[in-house]
Amino acid sequence: MPVKSRTAFRTALEFTLSVTESPPAATPLRDQPPPRAGHAASRAAGLAVAALALVVVVVLSIAVGAKPIPLTQVWAALTDSGAVDYAVVHEMRLPRTLLGLLAGLALGTAGAAVQALTRNPLADPGLLGINAGAAAAIATASLLFGVGGGTGQVWFALGGAAAVTVGVYAVGGGRTATPARLALAGAALNAALYSYVSAVMLLDSAGLQRLRFWTVGSLASADDATVRRVLPFIAVGLVAALAAARPLNALALGDDTARALGARPALIRAAVIVAITLLCGAATAACGPIVFVGLLVPHLVRTLTGPDLRWLLPYCALLAPVLLLGADVLGRVLGRPGELQVGLVTAVLGGPLFLWLVTRTRTARP
Repeated sequence: MPVKSRTAFRTALEFTLSVTESPPAATPLRDQPPPRAGHAASRAAGLAVAALALVVVVVLSIAVGAKPIPLTQVWAALTDSGAVDYAVVHEMRLPRTLLGLLAGLALGTAGAAVQALTRNPLADPGLLGINAGAAAAIATASLLFGVGGGTGQVWFALGGAAAVTVGVYAVGGGRTATPARLALAGAALNAALYSYVSAVMLLDSAGLQRLRFWTVGSLASADDATVRRVLPFIAVGLVAALAAARPLNALALGDDTARALGARPALIRAAVIVAITLLCGAATAACGPIVFVGLLVPHLVRTLTGPDLRWLLPYCALLAPVLLLGADVLGRVLGRPGELQVGLVTAVLGGPLFLWLVTRTRTARP
């Protein structure tokens, strides 16, 4: 990008963000927000707090289960091969925790990227049918080809997620798509695909038990191989999403303005769609379609960071795993001596929380 274009882009972006985040002009001078340097410092401190919360939830995920491990012994169980709980931690708890961390990171980042791409705060991978596309592809692979796991399942999930992403964008109008049309197209495809998955489950009696738990969303079947299979896809998707943060900020100003600032809207959308497909496809293949994480977390984070995706995406990447692992720990506690699937817990918690957030936002408006 030429120097003049970069300068113009930076000036316009800073002006837009300052207008979005600043209070009304009638606010007294003493109540004005601190300078941008203060905003950056507070956001950086918030990232540190989010990272600390993630560490706490990771420790709880390792310690809590059918066989509780005292917090004072968690480190020994991780590092000392002679510890009593070493096998339990390394064969069950640690893979489950790592998979929850990766899946939460993927769903939270993808949700924020989907909302920015469609300019729709109600958009998320689930509502747009992306998770349903991955689920339908895996159900088809199980019925027709006997695929029950492994790398093949990941590739089928990625293909299904990509097909539905392109389908929703095309049905929604392509380049002329509006947020409302994208939401309607996603809702229609989502309903149709989940009906298809239910039909496949009834037809495939051998795979019914496996698919039944998978479609709920669970971390219980995690192992080292699953983590290794999805890690490359999620890593590439995360890098692509973070790299698109600044161009997406420009795209939020409109296509014409973005082009004037030197951005390329078509290329930006293509890169973000690839990132969303990789993130959602890999997470869904490993854990099943887990709802509300990609919808709720960006809403909560936006109240802390504002609309700037350079901060929003890193916050979502840290706080979405906090929500997912926290829900998994809560499911283990509430379901003793068994456990509640994490997909059920996020649905039960996410619905009321999202309604409260919508009501709070509505009542806060003049």
